[in-house]
Amino acid sequence: MTAGTDSVWHSTALDLECTRCSTVLPLDAPHNLCTCGAPLSTRYDLDAARRLLLRTALAERPADLWRYRELLPVGQAKYCVTLGEGMTPLLDLPRLGARAGLRLALKDESLNPTNSFKARGMATAVSRALELGLEHLAIPSAGNAGCALAAYAARAGLRATVFMPADTSREFADECRVLGAEVEMVDGLINDCAERVLAGRATHGWFDMSTLKEPYRLEGKKTLGLELAEQMNWTLPDVIVYPTGGGTGLVGMWKAFDEMQRLGWIDARRPRMVTVQATGCQPMVRAFHAGTERAAMWENATTFALGLRVPGAVGDFLILRALRDSHGTAIAVSDASMARAGRELAATEGVFASPEGAATWAAALELRAAGWLRDGESVVLFNTGGWYKYAEGWRQALGL
Repeated sequence: MTAGTDSVWHSTALDLECTRCSTVLPLDAPHNLCTCGAPLSTRYDLDAARRLLLRTALAERPADLWRYRELLPVGQAKYCVTLGEGMTPLLDLPRLGARAGLRLALKDESLNPTNSFKARGMATAVSRALELGLEHLAIPSAGNAGCALAAYAARAGLRATVFMPADTSREFADECRVLGAEVEMVDGLINDCAERVLAGRATHGWFDMSTLKEPYRLEGKKTLGLELAEQMNWTLPDVIVYPTGGGTGLVGMWKAFDEMQRLGWIDARRPRMVTVQATGCQPMVRAFHAGTERAAMWENATTFALGLRVPGAVGDFLILRALRDSHGTAIAVSDASMARAGRELAATEGVFASPEGAATWAAALELRAAGWLRDGESVVLFNTGGWYKYAEGWRQALGL
Protein backbone atom coordinates (compact mmCIF):
# COMPACT_ATOMS: atom_id res chain seq x y z
CA MET A 1 0.00 0.00 0.00
CA THR A 2 2.89 2.36 0.66
CA ALA A 3 3.40 5.29 -1.70
CA GLY A 4 6.79 5.81 -3.27
CA THR A 5 10.05 4.11 -2.47
CA ASP A 6 11.60 6.57 -0.01
CA SER A 7 12.67 4.96 3.26
CA VAL A 8 12.07 8.16 5.28
CA TRP A 9 8.51 9.33 5.95
CA HIS A 10 7.72 12.63 7.64
CA SER A 11 4.46 14.33 8.48
CA THR A 12 4.57 17.68 10.25
CA ALA A 13 0.91 17.50 11.32
CA LEU A 14 0.46 18.89 14.83
CA ASP A 15 -3.23 18.86 15.74
CA LEU A 16 -6.73 19.75 14.58
CA GLU A 17 -8.24 23.22 14.88
CA CYS A 18 -11.89 24.17 14.56
CA THR A 19 -12.51 26.42 11.56
CA ARG A 20 -15.02 28.49 13.52
CA CYS A 21 -14.26 28.57 17.27
CA SER A 22 -10.52 27.64 17.10
CA THR A 23 -10.84 24.76 19.57
CA VAL A 24 -7.77 22.51 19.27
CA LEU A 25 -8.07 18.71 19.31
CA PRO A 26 -5.39 16.00 19.26
CA LEU A 27 -4.55 13.82 16.27
CA ASP A 28 -4.46 10.55 18.20
CA ALA A 29 -8.24 9.96 18.23
CA PRO A 30 -10.96 9.94 15.55
CA HIS A 31 -12.94 13.16 15.20
CA ASN A 32 -15.87 14.32 13.15
CA LEU A 33 -17.10 17.91 13.60
CA CYS A 34 -16.12 20.20 16.45
CA THR A 35 -18.60 20.37 19.33
CA CYS A 36 -19.70 23.75 17.88
CA GLY A 37 -20.72 21.96 14.68
CA ALA A 38 -18.00 23.32 12.40
CA PRO A 39 -15.39 21.38 10.38
CA LEU A 40 -11.94 20.69 11.76
CA SER A 41 -8.73 21.47 9.89
CA THR A 42 -5.25 19.97 10.29
CA ARG A 43 -2.47 22.28 11.47
CA TYR A 44 1.18 21.66 10.59
CA ASP A 45 4.56 22.69 11.92
CA LEU A 46 5.40 24.68 8.81
CA ASP A 47 8.81 25.71 10.18
CA ALA A 48 9.71 22.03 10.32
CA ALA A 49 8.15 21.44 6.89
CA ARG A 50 10.30 24.22 5.44
CA ARG A 51 13.42 22.42 6.66
CA LEU A 52 12.30 18.94 5.63
CA LEU A 53 10.83 19.68 2.22
CA LEU A 54 12.53 21.91 -0.28
CA ARG A 55 10.43 22.98 -3.23
CA THR A 56 13.26 22.02 -5.56
CA ALA A 57 13.30 18.45 -4.20
CA LEU A 58 9.77 17.65 -5.38
CA ALA A 59 10.88 16.79 -8.90
CA GLU A 60 12.82 13.82 -7.52
CA ARG A 61 9.76 12.30 -5.86
CA PRO A 62 7.10 9.96 -7.28
CA ALA A 63 4.42 11.71 -9.34
CA ASP A 64 1.55 11.24 -6.91
CA LEU A 65 -0.01 13.30 -4.13
CA TRP A 66 2.19 11.67 -1.49
CA ARG A 67 5.12 13.71 -2.81
CA TYR A 68 3.78 16.33 -0.37
CA ARG A 69 3.72 13.93 2.60
CA GLU A 70 5.24 16.46 5.02
CA LEU A 71 2.07 18.50 4.46
CA LEU A 72 -0.29 15.54 4.82
CA PRO A 73 -1.65 14.01 8.05
CA VAL A 74 -0.52 10.37 7.76
CA GLY A 75 2.14 9.75 10.38
CA GLN A 76 3.65 6.45 9.23
CA ALA A 77 4.30 5.08 5.75
CA LYS A 78 2.80 1.70 6.60
CA TYR A 79 -0.64 3.30 6.90
CA CYS A 80 -0.50 5.04 3.52
CA VAL A 81 -3.30 3.62 1.34
CA THR A 82 -2.69 4.46 -2.31
CA LEU A 83 -3.92 3.55 -5.76
CA GLY A 84 -1.66 6.03 -7.57
CA GLU A 85 -3.79 9.13 -7.08
CA GLY A 86 -2.72 12.67 -7.88
CA MET A 87 -0.48 14.57 -10.31
CA THR A 88 -3.23 14.74 -12.91
CA PRO A 89 -2.61 16.64 -16.16
CA LEU A 90 -2.95 20.39 -16.51
CA LEU A 91 -4.05 20.69 -20.12
CA ASP A 92 -3.80 23.85 -22.20
CA LEU A 93 -7.03 24.59 -24.08
CA PRO A 94 -5.63 26.68 -26.94
CA ARG A 95 -8.63 26.67 -29.29
CA LEU A 96 -11.25 27.49 -26.68
CA GLY A 97 -8.87 29.95 -25.08
CA ALA A 98 -8.30 31.78 -28.36
CA ARG A 99 -12.04 31.89 -28.97
CA ALA A 100 -12.65 33.41 -25.54
CA GLY A 101 -9.60 35.67 -25.45
CA LEU A 102 -8.19 33.87 -22.39
CA ARG A 103 -5.12 31.86 -21.47
CA LEU A 104 -7.17 28.80 -20.67
CA ALA A 105 -6.21 25.49 -19.06
CA LEU A 106 -8.02 22.55 -17.51
CA LYS A 107 -6.98 20.39 -14.56
CA ASP A 108 -8.30 16.95 -15.54
CA GLU A 109 -9.15 14.94 -12.44
CA SER A 110 -10.77 12.12 -14.42
CA LEU A 111 -7.38 10.38 -14.56
CA ASN A 112 -7.46 9.64 -10.84
CA PRO A 113 -8.39 6.17 -9.53
CA THR A 114 -12.18 5.59 -9.77
CA ASN A 115 -12.24 8.35 -12.39
CA SER A 116 -12.62 11.42 -10.16
CA PHE A 117 -11.05 13.92 -7.79
CA LYS A 118 -12.68 12.12 -4.87
CA ALA A 119 -9.70 9.72 -4.87
CA ARG A 120 -7.54 12.46 -3.36
CA GLY A 121 -9.66 12.96 -0.28
CA MET A 122 -10.33 9.27 0.25
CA ALA A 123 -6.66 8.37 -0.03
CA THR A 124 -5.79 10.58 2.92
CA ALA A 125 -9.00 9.98 4.90
CA VAL A 126 -8.90 6.18 4.61
CA SER A 127 -5.19 6.19 5.43
CA ARG A 128 -5.91 8.10 8.62
CA ALA A 129 -8.85 5.82 9.41
CA LEU A 130 -6.50 2.83 9.16
CA GLU A 131 -3.90 4.60 11.29
CA LEU A 132 -6.53 5.36 13.95
CA GLY A 133 -7.77 1.77 14.07
CA LEU A 134 -11.21 2.33 12.53
CA GLU A 135 -12.83 -0.69 10.90
CA HIS A 136 -16.12 0.35 9.27
CA LEU A 137 -16.58 3.55 7.27
CA ALA A 138 -19.85 5.00 5.98
CA ILE A 139 -20.72 7.84 3.62
CA PRO A 140 -23.61 9.59 1.90
CA SER A 141 -22.71 10.06 -1.75
CA ALA A 142 -24.03 11.46 -5.00
CA GLY A 143 -21.80 8.90 -6.73
CA ASN A 144 -18.08 9.55 -7.04
CA ALA A 145 -17.25 9.81 -3.33
CA GLY A 146 -18.90 6.46 -2.69
CA CYS A 147 -16.87 4.81 -5.44
CA ALA A 148 -13.66 6.27 -4.07
CA LEU A 149 -14.44 5.20 -0.51
CA ALA A 150 -15.26 1.68 -1.69
CA ALA A 151 -11.97 1.41 -3.56
CA TYR A 152 -9.74 2.75 -0.80
CA ALA A 153 -11.52 0.81 1.92
CA ALA A 154 -11.00 -2.35 -0.12
CA ARG A 155 -7.33 -1.47 -0.53
CA ALA A 156 -7.02 -0.95 3.24
CA GLY A 157 -9.02 -4.04 4.22
CA LEU A 158 -11.78 -2.00 5.86
CA ARG A 159 -15.58 -2.24 5.56
CA ALA A 160 -17.49 0.45 3.70
CA THR A 161 -21.18 1.33 3.57
CA VAL A 162 -22.43 3.79 0.95
CA PHE A 163 -25.81 5.54 0.92
CA MET A 164 -26.88 6.98 -2.45
CA PRO A 165 -30.04 8.71 -3.69
CA ALA A 166 -32.28 6.15 -5.36
CA ASP A 167 -32.09 7.92 -8.73
CA THR A 168 -28.28 7.89 -8.85
CA SER A 169 -26.92 6.41 -12.07
CA ARG A 170 -26.59 2.65 -11.79
CA GLU A 171 -22.93 2.79 -12.80
CA PHE A 172 -21.99 4.42 -9.48
CA ALA A 173 -23.83 1.89 -7.33
CA ASP A 174 -22.59 -1.08 -9.35
CA GLU A 175 -18.99 0.10 -9.04
CA CYS A 176 -19.32 0.41 -5.27
CA ARG A 177 -20.78 -3.09 -4.99
CA VAL A 178 -18.07 -4.67 -7.15
CA LEU A 179 -15.48 -2.94 -4.96
CA GLY A 180 -16.98 -4.70 -1.93
CA ALA A 181 -19.00 -1.93 -0.34
CA GLU A 182 -22.48 -2.34 1.10
CA VAL A 183 -24.78 -0.03 -0.85
CA GLU A 184 -28.17 1.30 0.20
CA MET A 185 -30.30 3.39 -2.15
CA VAL A 186 -32.32 6.08 -0.36
CA ASP A 187 -35.45 7.91 -1.48
CA GLY A 188 -34.40 11.56 -1.49
CA LEU A 189 -31.22 13.55 -1.97
CA ILE A 190 -27.72 13.40 -0.48
CA ASN A 191 -28.85 15.21 2.67
CA ASP A 192 -31.36 12.40 3.26
CA CYS A 193 -28.52 9.90 2.83
CA ALA A 194 -26.49 11.88 5.38
CA GLU A 195 -29.29 11.46 7.91
CA ARG A 196 -29.11 7.69 7.43
CA VAL A 197 -25.37 7.72 8.10
CA LEU A 198 -25.83 9.81 11.23
CA ALA A 199 -28.65 7.59 12.49
CA GLY A 200 -26.60 4.44 12.06
CA ARG A 201 -23.40 5.56 13.78
CA ALA A 202 -24.49 4.38 17.22
CA THR A 203 -26.20 1.17 16.11
CA HIS A 204 -23.67 0.00 13.50
CA GLY A 205 -20.44 1.43 14.90
CA TRP A 206 -19.33 2.96 11.63
CA PHE A 207 -17.36 6.18 11.23
CA ASP A 208 -18.92 9.05 9.27
CA MET A 209 -16.77 9.97 6.24
CA SER A 210 -19.11 12.74 4.96
CA THR A 211 -17.69 15.81 3.23
CA LEU A 212 -16.00 18.05 5.83
CA LYS A 213 -17.55 16.01 8.66
CA GLU A 214 -14.17 14.37 9.07
CA PRO A 215 -10.96 16.39 8.78
CA TYR A 216 -8.74 14.45 6.41
CA ARG A 217 -10.53 14.43 3.07
CA LEU A 218 -9.78 18.16 3.06
CA GLU A 219 -6.05 17.43 3.25
CA GLY A 220 -6.15 15.21 0.18
CA LYS A 221 -8.15 17.79 -1.73
CA LYS A 222 -5.70 20.56 -0.90
CA THR A 223 -3.16 18.75 -3.10
CA LEU A 224 -5.15 20.16 -6.02
CA GLY A 225 -3.70 23.54 -5.10
CA LEU A 226 -0.22 22.20 -4.41
CA GLU A 227 -0.10 20.45 -7.78
CA LEU A 228 -1.51 23.42 -9.65
CA ALA A 229 1.18 25.69 -8.24
CA GLU A 230 3.92 23.18 -9.04
CA GLN A 231 2.64 22.61 -12.58
CA MET A 232 2.48 26.38 -13.18
CA ASN A 233 6.04 26.89 -11.93
CA TRP A 234 4.81 28.42 -8.65
CA THR A 235 2.81 31.20 -10.29
CA LEU A 236 -0.91 30.83 -9.69
CA PRO A 237 -3.50 31.70 -12.34
CA ASP A 238 -5.60 34.83 -12.28
CA VAL A 239 -8.82 32.84 -11.89
CA ILE A 240 -9.85 29.33 -10.81
CA VAL A 241 -13.30 28.12 -11.91
CA TYR A 242 -14.47 25.26 -9.72
CA PRO A 243 -17.69 23.18 -9.70
CA THR A 244 -19.01 23.25 -6.16
CA GLY A 245 -21.22 20.77 -4.34
CA GLY A 246 -19.79 20.16 -0.87
CA GLY A 247 -16.89 22.49 -1.70
CA THR A 248 -14.00 20.55 -0.18
CA GLY A 249 -11.81 21.03 -3.24
CA LEU A 250 -12.19 24.80 -3.24
CA VAL A 251 -11.68 25.09 0.52
CA GLY A 252 -8.70 22.72 0.30
CA MET A 253 -7.01 24.76 -2.41
CA TRP A 254 -7.47 27.93 -0.39
CA LYS A 255 -5.79 26.21 2.55
CA ALA A 256 -2.95 25.02 0.33
CA PHE A 257 -2.27 28.53 -0.94
CA ASP A 258 -1.93 29.83 2.62
CA GLU A 259 0.43 27.01 3.61
CA MET A 260 2.56 27.45 0.50
CA GLN A 261 2.94 31.17 1.14
CA ARG A 262 4.03 30.47 4.71
CA LEU A 263 6.57 27.98 3.34
CA GLY A 264 7.91 30.63 0.96
CA TRP A 265 6.86 28.67 -2.13
CA ILE A 266 4.51 31.34 -3.53
CA ASP A 267 3.84 35.02 -2.91
CA ALA A 268 0.73 36.65 -1.47
CA ARG A 269 -1.15 36.91 -4.77
CA ARG A 270 -4.23 34.69 -4.99
CA PRO A 271 -6.48 33.63 -7.85
CA ARG A 272 -10.03 34.93 -7.89
CA MET A 273 -12.02 31.85 -6.94
CA VAL A 274 -15.26 31.07 -8.78
CA THR A 275 -17.90 28.68 -7.47
CA VAL A 276 -20.05 27.11 -10.19
CA GLN A 277 -23.40 25.50 -9.38
CA ALA A 278 -26.45 24.39 -11.34
CA THR A 279 -29.49 26.62 -11.68
CA GLY A 280 -31.50 23.75 -10.21
CA CYS A 281 -29.34 23.65 -7.06
CA GLN A 282 -27.50 26.87 -6.20
CA PRO A 283 -27.42 27.44 -2.44
CA MET A 284 -23.90 28.90 -2.49
CA VAL A 285 -24.66 31.24 -5.39
CA ARG A 286 -27.75 32.56 -3.63
CA ALA A 287 -25.88 33.06 -0.35
CA PHE A 288 -22.89 34.74 -2.01
CA HIS A 289 -24.99 37.33 -3.80
CA ALA A 290 -27.18 37.86 -0.74
CA GLY A 291 -24.09 38.65 1.32
CA THR A 292 -24.85 36.04 3.99
CA GLU A 293 -22.30 33.94 5.90
CA ARG A 294 -24.34 30.72 5.71
CA ALA A 295 -26.28 29.15 2.85
CA ALA A 296 -29.86 28.08 3.41
CA MET A 297 -30.91 24.63 2.22
CA TRP A 298 -31.95 24.56 -1.44
CA GLU A 299 -35.37 22.99 -1.88
CA ASN A 300 -36.24 20.54 -4.67
CA ALA A 301 -32.69 20.32 -6.00
CA THR A 302 -32.40 19.00 -9.54
CA THR A 303 -29.60 18.73 -12.13
CA PHE A 304 -28.01 15.96 -14.17
CA ALA A 305 -24.65 17.03 -12.73
CA LEU A 306 -25.05 14.74 -9.72
CA GLY A 307 -22.03 16.16 -7.90
CA LEU A 308 -23.71 19.58 -7.91
CA ARG A 309 -26.98 18.26 -6.51
CA VAL A 310 -26.00 19.13 -2.93
CA PRO A 311 -28.76 21.19 -1.26
CA GLY A 312 -26.62 22.21 1.71
CA ALA A 313 -22.90 22.19 2.55
CA VAL A 314 -21.51 21.92 6.08
CA GLY A 315 -18.56 24.05 4.98
CA ASP A 316 -20.71 26.79 3.43
CA PHE A 317 -19.08 29.58 5.44
CA LEU A 318 -15.61 28.40 4.39
CA ILE A 319 -16.57 28.41 0.71
CA LEU A 320 -18.11 31.87 0.98
CA ARG A 321 -15.09 33.17 2.89
CA ALA A 322 -12.71 31.99 0.17
CA LEU A 323 -14.84 33.55 -2.57
CA ARG A 324 -15.01 36.91 -0.82
CA ASP A 325 -11.40 37.00 0.36
CA SER A 326 -10.24 36.28 -3.18
CA HIS A 327 -12.59 38.86 -4.77
CA GLY A 328 -14.16 35.96 -6.61
CA THR A 329 -17.76 35.19 -7.45
CA ALA A 330 -20.42 32.49 -7.65
CA ILE A 331 -22.45 31.64 -10.73
CA ALA A 332 -25.17 29.14 -11.64
CA VAL A 333 -25.47 27.60 -15.13
CA SER A 334 -28.33 25.62 -16.59
CA ASP A 335 -28.20 21.95 -17.53
CA ALA A 336 -28.68 23.01 -21.15
CA SER A 337 -25.64 25.29 -20.91
CA MET A 338 -23.62 22.44 -19.36
CA ALA A 339 -24.60 20.15 -22.21
CA ARG A 340 -23.57 22.69 -24.88
CA ALA A 341 -20.31 23.40 -23.07
CA GLY A 342 -19.58 19.69 -22.61
CA ARG A 343 -20.06 19.00 -26.31
CA GLU A 344 -17.87 21.97 -27.24
CA LEU A 345 -15.12 20.98 -24.80
CA ALA A 346 -15.11 17.45 -26.19
CA ALA A 347 -15.32 18.28 -29.89
CA THR A 348 -12.85 21.19 -29.74
CA GLU A 349 -10.24 20.05 -27.22
CA GLY A 350 -10.77 16.27 -26.97
CA VAL A 351 -11.85 16.31 -23.32
CA PHE A 352 -15.16 14.56 -22.60
CA ALA A 353 -15.77 15.88 -19.09
CA SER A 354 -18.23 15.10 -16.37
CA PRO A 355 -21.25 17.44 -16.33
CA GLU A 356 -19.63 19.24 -13.38
CA GLY A 357 -16.48 19.82 -15.43
CA ALA A 358 -18.52 21.01 -18.38
CA ALA A 359 -20.24 23.48 -16.05
CA THR A 360 -16.95 25.32 -15.53
CA TRP A 361 -16.59 26.08 -19.25
CA ALA A 362 -20.23 27.18 -19.40
CA ALA A 363 -19.56 29.49 -16.45
CA ALA A 364 -16.37 30.87 -17.99
CA LEU A 365 -18.26 31.77 -21.17
CA GLU A 366 -20.92 33.63 -19.18
CA LEU A 367 -18.36 35.43 -17.03
CA ARG A 368 -16.38 36.43 -20.12
CA ALA A 369 -19.49 37.77 -21.84
CA ALA A 370 -20.30 39.79 -18.72
CA GLY A 371 -16.78 41.26 -18.62
CA TRP A 372 -15.93 39.68 -15.27
CA LEU A 373 -13.18 37.66 -16.97
CA ARG A 374 -10.84 40.08 -18.70
CA ASP A 375 -8.96 39.77 -21.95
CA GLY A 376 -5.81 37.63 -21.71
CA GLU A 377 -6.34 36.46 -18.14
CA SER A 378 -4.98 33.10 -17.03
CA VAL A 379 -7.97 30.89 -16.16
CA VAL A 380 -7.93 27.29 -14.91
CA LEU A 381 -11.06 25.15 -15.12
CA PHE A 382 -11.44 22.00 -13.05
CA ASN A 383 -12.92 18.84 -14.51
CA THR A 384 -13.65 16.78 -11.42
CA GLY A 385 -14.44 13.48 -13.12
CA GLY A 386 -14.99 11.44 -16.24
CA TRP A 387 -18.08 11.11 -18.40
CA TYR A 388 -18.84 7.40 -18.49
CA LYS A 389 -20.68 7.05 -15.16
CA TYR A 390 -22.95 9.87 -16.37
CA ALA A 391 -23.60 8.14 -19.70
CA GLU A 392 -27.38 8.08 -19.47
CA GLY A 393 -27.55 11.69 -18.33
CA TRP A 394 -25.29 12.75 -21.18
CA ARG A 395 -27.39 10.81 -23.69
CA GLN A 396 -30.49 12.65 -22.59
CA ALA A 397 -28.82 16.05 -22.33
CA LEU A 398 -27.16 15.76 -25.76
CA GLY A 399 -30.07 14.01 -27.46
CA LEU A 400 -27.96 11.02 -28.47
